[in-house]
Amino acid sequence: MNSYPHNKLSIEKSSAGRRGVTFAPAAKDVSVYLPQNLIRTDTPRLPALSEFDTVRHFTNLSRLNYCLDTHFYPLGSCTMKYNPKAYDALCSLENFSSLHPCTPARYAQGTLEIIYKVEDMLKEITGLAGFTLQPSAGAHGEFTGALIARAYHNFRKDKARNEIIVPDTAHGTNPATAAMCGCKVINIKSAPDGRVDIEELKKALNPHTALLMLTIPNTVGLFEKDIKEIASLVHANGTLLYMDGANLNALIGIVKPVDMGVDIMHINLHKTLATPHGGGGPGAGAVGVKPELLDFLPLPRVAFDGKEYKFIAKNKKSIGAIKSFYGNIAIVIRAYCYMRQFDGKTLKTIAQNAVLNANYVRARLANYFPAFFNRICMHECVLSIDKEKLPQLKTIDVAKRLLDLGFHAPTIYFPLLVPEAIMIEPTETESKETLDAFADAMIEIYNEALKDPQSLHAAPRSCPVKRIDEVSAAREPNLRW
Repeated sequence: MNSYPHNKLSIEKSSAGRRGVTFAPAAKDVSVYLPQNLIRTDTPRLPALSEFDTVRHFTNLSRLNYCLDTHFYPLGSCTMKYNPKAYDALCSLENFSSLHPCTPARYAQGTLEIIYKVEDMLKEITGLAGFTLQPSAGAHGEFTGALIARAYHNFRKDKARNEIIVPDTAHGTNPATAAMCGCKVINIKSAPDGRVDIEELKKALNPHTALLMLTIPNTVGLFEKDIKEIASLVHANGTLLYMDGANLNALIGIVKPVDMGVDIMHINLHKTLATPHGGGGPGAGAVGVKPELLDFLPLPRVAFDGKEYKFIAKNKKSIGAIKSFYGNIAIVIRAYCYMRQFDGKTLKTIAQNAVLNANYVRARLANYFPAFFNRICMHECVLSIDKEKLPQLKTIDVAKRLLDLGFHAPTIYFPLLVPEAIMIEPTETESKETLDAFADAMIEIYNEALKDPQSLHAAPRSCPVKRIDEVSAAREPNLRW
């Protein structure tokens, strides 16, 4: 690939005298319009290219990009599922896209109705009493939920509760969220089966515990089979149970979080409900709560009096607004389309297929890259490298070599409790043929590692950019070329 001329920078393709457009001479001297000190005296250093070369250059650059429309994203814990294009068209309709965020409620009834109905549908899916759609990301939703928990305890004159328990199988943002809301983070190690260690939880619970944050299913792809006992222990201690719902794609339509004892949770609309994900946003981290926490939700909230949709902007218990205006509405509209398109039975099938696909990948690669916790998983499988068979192979080698073979790398080295972790989440939208092609690529890498492990240390070999120094790239990024 590196031999192709389109991989050169545009300035390197320049040839003196070429141009893509010819401008007529100015009718008047530029000094008529600009003061002399603003007029440049040297020629700008710009590539000299024909229009055709320029178009071809940027078109070929765009073809080097990975995106869901062109490639399979096996990123674990990210749920990179297909986003239907019809939803993009619907949320771009002028009445939505041109609506000013300061528009009075009486002139924004359609948008407010969608917000109201999305909340209603999320209540039906989760069993919780109410939602806010303000948070603009999953981590933002976590922060909102933690603030609600703190406000609840403070209202009950239980201000000593300033600790949040976070297991080592939680999403990486959970500890940061706990710290950001002013709480002490209490980490607990998992049991040998990859789930919450009940005895460790009992030791950690105390009168200062405000919240237990659980990622369900957790980041090793396992469901907390003792969730009812966990909830009972937490509630007996006066503590609230928070569910990180980023992995809800494995449970939607199968179980309602409220039936597991969950008090607060966030849902990543950009993971579970087929809205765009990646590129820094926008996202949406809707937060739901049980009845006793409703008054603490952020304001404003949308209400319906039977005739008109209105904003509720006053409640002394509320934690207040956590975002200017009201969330990322285009994302909310996409989620609305998704939930309107599928009924509860179909949502259940979606979750079952996501689980089936993850277990198919796990089973196909069992003899090559075994699962660290070798049992039926949920939406994702976390594989590792058998160091007895492949002592010189590292996860980074696998990830880089996959790029040569046409696949985006999975999530690697996370969760931290799994050595040489390879976290794969195929989602329900990938076909068996795609999963087989991916598994075949992984098996090809395994066989290469048996024969010539040193060759993998040089991967990727066919990409425009070879393997970089990861540490230097993070600390001294070159943002120019």
